[in-house]
Order: sequence, then structure tokens, then C-alpha cells
Amino acid sequence: MTDGDPTDPATGLPAVHRVRIELLLVSSRHRYEGRPADGALPADEDERRDTIRLREGLGIVGDRYCNAPAHRRASVTVIGADALDAVAEELGVPIDPVATRRNVVLRGVDVDALRGVRFSLDSGSGPVLFQGNRPANPCAWMDHELAPGAFRAMRGRGGVRCEPLSDGSLSLGAAVLRTAVALL
Repeated sequence: MTDGDPTDPATGLPAVHRVRIELLLVSSRHRYEGRPADGALPADEDERRDTIRLREGLGIVGDRYCNAPAHRRASVTVIGADALDAVAEELGVPIDPVATRRNVVLRGVDVDALRGVRFSLDSGSGPVLFQGNRPANPCAWMDHELAPGAFRAMRGRGGVRCEPLSDGSLSLGAAVLRTAVALL
């Protein structure tokens, strides 16, 4: 949903979208290595979080891509819960969003429309500014970890890789996403 709230002085972004943060994931290591048939590496701990801390230009504190030079412009991945619902319906199976390995799962906005867009997310502790960069394309692991056909079904709706442009934190629950223009 988009509101006509005034421009946020902290971010300069006028368009307001009421969203919900449904999942926050922090993984200290890469779990999809080698061949999918061999299975994913086990998690060291529960990777779900109620709150995550972000560092400007670095990523999510504790995540495998935080402060990794090759991933600075893509250190945070965001995917739409609505897109995952569409994939689940198309494949006829429930989809576990944790298995997608995306850091932030948002409901209520077309996340793939954030590619190339500056946006902020505020879950109550102040806005965190992001630059949406390239798509978070699915990999062949999706056929193994989600369901056969998931790799193809997720194309074009795998989310977006982002760079945090400010320090801050995000928490599960209701949030405000601001963009320069309204998203459909």
C-alpha cells in the first residue's frame, strides 16, 4: 500500500509503502557449496533473527558477505514474500523462505522493482537507506532445496542485491519502505 506521507527528511524519499518484514536471515558461512545432490552444509546455528544490524557500505553484521570487498554493492539480499507465494502456487508446494538464502523477506511490495532504486526501510528504529543494485538471480540449488522447477520459477522474482548506505537496524514486523516514486 502506498501513502501520501510527506518526504522523509532523513532520506529525501517521498513515496511510502507499508510493508511487513517476515524473515531476517544472517548466515556466517556459505551453505550451498559443491553439487546440490550432495546437500547443503548444516547451519552452525539458527540463522533467523528478530533484529539485524547493518553497517554502511559493509552489510549485515555477522553475515558471510559483510565487509567482503567483492560483495559490497550486493551484501544484502531482499526478496518478496508475495513472489515466493507465486512460486509456491506455480510449483504446487510450500516454499521455505529460509532455503532461498535471502537476508530480508518483505511482504506488500514488488521487491524486484527495487533494482536500480534508492530506498529506505524503517521497522521502528529509524530508516536504513539502501541502493538496490543487481537482481538476486536464483541458482540451481533452488531445484534441490525448494522443489524441482524452482530455479526456473524464481527467474525474474529472486529479489534484489543491495548495498546499505547507512548504519541501522531492522526488526521483524510492520515496516515502512520509502522510494523516490510509487511502486506498483
